[in-house]
Formats: sequence, structure tokens, C-alpha cells
Amino acid sequence: MKVILLMDDKSMGKKGDIIDAKDGYARNFLIPKGIAIEATKENLKHLEREKQKSLHHEEKVLEEAKLLAEQIESKSIEIKIKAGENGKLFGSVTTKEIAQEFKSQHNIEIDKKKIELKDPIKTVGTHEVLVKLHAEVNVKSKVIVTGI
Repeated sequence: MKVILLMDDKSMGKKGDIIDAKDGYARNFLIPKGIAIEATKENLKHLEREKQKSLHHEEKVLEEAKLLAEQIESKSIEIKIKAGENGKLFGSVTTKEIAQEFKSQHNIEIDKKKIELKDPIKTVGTHEVLVKLHAEVNVKSKVIVTGI
């Protein structure tokens, strides 16, 4: 019996996959547990509509990420933090602080989890950070750290 998976399963496949399952297994386990539905014409059409809707949503998210990348790339932020005489900071600049400064200085909201630092920023100067907005969209921005 052909069934459409409604959720990801390591042994069977991903959500939306059409698989062959034994009749008893499908009727007595997969369908009653809500793991799969029978692959009828109506269900296949519904699956196709859902895939198209998902594709459209992904394209929209990618476009938004590209627009945000253009905004971020042209801007830099300045962070003022306590530092010693030799340029070493008391502490370090975190991704949370970088995200907050983007919000306050440029009104651009970035999730702190999308900001990637090679090493913690512990010195005064200009540092480059990588912002991963989407699987296909990465942008570099400058963070200028000045000591107080």
C-alpha cells in the first residue's frame, strides 16, 4: 500500500515522502497513529499544493534574507566598552551585544544565533563578523570596538 508520510521518521523517510508499506502495517499502525495517510488522488493533490506553498514560502524567506544582507553589508556598528591601557577589554564583546547594537544604531533586528564570531572579541579595534541569515545568504559586517 502506498502512503504519504506526515512526519519525519529515520527508518521510513521525510515528511511528504510517498512510500510503500505493508497493508497491515499501514492500516494498523501508520494511519491510526497519524504517521501517514493513504496515497489517494485527493491526498496526492493536497500534498502537491502543500509543496508548492512551502516552495513559495522558502523563496519569500530567501528574498527577505537577501534584502537584510544588503542592509547589513553597508553598515558597521561601534561598541564602546571598558578597556585597559594596552587595548585589552575587560571581558569580551558577545553576539548578544552585537545584535543589540545593530538594533539600537541602525534599527536592524538580527537574531544573536545568526551572528558568528571566529574568536571572542577581546581587543579594541575593527573586527569582522559573519552573519548567517539563510543557508544561502551569508554577509560580513564590521564591528568597531572602542575603549572607554
